[in-house]
Amino acid sequence: MSTQTPVTDEVFPKGTNKSYALVELVRGESPMVGKGPEDRVFSFPVVLLWEIILLLGVTFMIFLFSLLKQAPLDEIANPLVTTDPAKAPWYFVGLQELLEHMHPTLAGVIIPTVLVGFLVALPYIDNAREGAGVWFTSPRGKRITAWTALYTLIVMPAYIALDNAFPLRELLRESTAQWVAQGLIPATILIVLVALPALVMILRKGNTREIMLVLFTVMFVSAIVFTISGFLFRGPGFKMYWPWEMPNGYNPWADF
Repeated sequence: MSTQTPVTDEVFPKGTNKSYALVELVRGESPMVGKGPEDRVFSFPVVLLWEIILLLGVTFMIFLFSLLKQAPLDEIANPLVTTDPAKAPWYFVGLQELLEHMHPTLAGVIIPTVLVGFLVALPYIDNAREGAGVWFTSPRGKRITAWTALYTLIVMPAYIALDNAFPLRELLRESTAQWVAQGLIPATILIVLVALPALVMILRKGNTREIMLVLFTVMFVSAIVFTISGFLFRGPGFKMYWPWEMPNGYNPWADF
């Protein structure tokens, strides 16, 4: 009967003068494991050309818009007369809307800092290579994003409308400490609204990528909702009106 020499003895034979030995074999976790040239696109010239085309396209659209839409300067500001409504530029209208629901420090400092910190930390939280660079990662990711966007489009306008009808910061001004009425309570409400879909995804055994999709979608769609609310539904006194019921002849589209 013949015996077969183990493979390890053939690769690393015993009793030799070699100065190395097999210590351990581990599964590779490098980004290049299982990747070949067919899975890569050269950044130059392929990606660079696409970026140049997008740059030229965006520049051309801005040029056309500047020809079609006039943007004259207003009169010199009068310190004795306050514009009503005094609205921030469109990219800050969402934060201005938040100021109507909570303390300025919370709306103007803490929440933006948390959001920016989340975006900075996102690549380190979700470092999985599977599906990287693919929109929504998978068909399941597309469904998760769509349902989360629908949830946000329902919940955030409802929060704005309810808080406008029953402003807790005003109702509790005399009976509760201001850091509670204007800070703790609004922050808790927002945390619950944002965390609820993420909690549902955790209970459904979602992975890190899917949970991050939920949180990013809530953040992105909420920013759009608050911006539209501040731009289109806020009139004189920054009170809430339907766009076609603005008093004093105010037209929100005139500032667009």
